[in-house]
Amino acid sequence: MPANPKYLSQNFWQRFAKISAGILGGYLIAAFIHIALAFWSDYKTVLITSIYSMYILWVTFMIIPFLFKNGWKIWALYSILITILGVLIHFGKQTHSLV
Repeated sequence: MPANPKYLSQNFWQRFAKISAGILGGYLIAAFIHIALAFWSDYKTVLITSIYSMYILWVTFMIIPFLFKNGWKIWALYSILITILGVLIHFGKQTHSLV
């Protein structure tokens, strides 16, 4: 049974924003979460479990943009999350050495 056309976005840029936020933004957030966890906790355990949990997080962050009406708002939200996680990684490198 096909989807109801009133729920489908006809604007190319909105579709592009949602798809790119899901694929690229979702991957970056999932990777940054695991890198930040590796710096702030036991990195060996995080690296072992990240093989499976990263894909689960990535799929979750791929679905979230399609729940929003505006794709650019989700890109803004993902950019804020990526920036916060990047700052956590930066300070984690300075305070906790992995070697």
